Amino acid sequence: MLVKMQPINVKSLNIFKGLLEQTKISFVEIKDGHNTIFQMDQKHSVELGKSMYAPFINNILPIRSTYQLVSRDYKHADTIVRIKNVSIGAGSATIMAGPCAVEDEATMRKIAKELKRTGVKILRGGAFKPRTSPYSYQGLGVDGLKLLREVADDYGLAAVSEVLDVRHMDEAEKYLDCIQIGARSMQNFELLKRCGQSDLPILLKRGPSATIEEFLLAAEYIYVHGNSKIILCERGIKTFEPMTRNTFDINAVALLKQLTHLPVVADPSHGTGIRAVVLPVALSAIAAGADGLLIEAHHEPDRAISDGMQTIDMNQLRTLAKRMTILEEVRNVI
Repeated sequence: MLVKMQPINVKSLNIFKGLLEQTKISFVEIKDGHNTIFQMDQKHSVELGKSMYAPFINNILPIRSTYQLVSRDYKHADTIVRIKNVSIGAGSATIMAGPCAVEDEATMRKIAKELKRTGVKILRGGAFKPRTSPYSYQGLGVDGLKLLREVADDYGLAAVSEVLDVRHMDEAEKYLDCIQIGARSMQNFELLKRCGQSDLPILLKRGPSATIEEFLLAAEYIYVHGNSKIILCERGIKTFEPMTRNTFDINAVALLKQLTHLPVVADPSHGTGIRAVVLPVALSAIAAGADGLLIEAHHEPDRAISDGMQTIDMNQLRTLAKRMTILEEVRNVI
């Protein structure tokens, strides 16, 4: 359960913690904005009902799920996360697009120009690339972050990119507007804790073998450590089906919108691995309630450094943007 405190000073807070320690109640203290919250076992609810605790407690929330702060039981209203001047979860779906990997400056500028023309406001691109093979392209590293920042600024776009390691966080915070935690890093708990200490929004991808509960608990790690600006991303899971790169879990999009107040976006590029089906799966995600899309897009996808087979071209991106707008209008009236 979660115990939300009255707005009290440090002295009163220490008195409350002393009372808990005297009665051998274990707890986790959490800061959520200006609120102080204590997480503890539901079995202590009777003890906390005693009069000596009354001056300190504002509300007790009997949340029974393993994930608590990200649960709708904790917060019923949708959380809106801002990436620079773009609101995610505010009712209008957002497209985040760009190449799988940050490429040379000329290519990045061509892509950014096309995104701007299409109305996309967030540029994505990988600077640190987690590749299955050690011989595959590993990315430009910090130089890629710098280039992404420069190009994004020149075209009035926000920048999002993946971080693989705690050691990259300081540099990433200098150059990015949003930090992506990739599927392979979803349970890198030290990285999640460090993201909890960041002031930037975190785009958290579901791991390829992760259950929805495990996904939400990964988000809980970030929230518990101080950062509530979390965007969840469904990007497909591993199944027995060999024809697609992953199996996009459309169930997860709809279910997550019920279970959590955090915004949910979809990555149909990795969810399918096939350019020809990215658009219909993307639109399916919007129909299911997704707050946005993370799309790999390139002006010459067949020449992309990585993942060209799942990267759409700019004409397809413009078609997607138009159809998404129509679908949103329908979604809002049914």
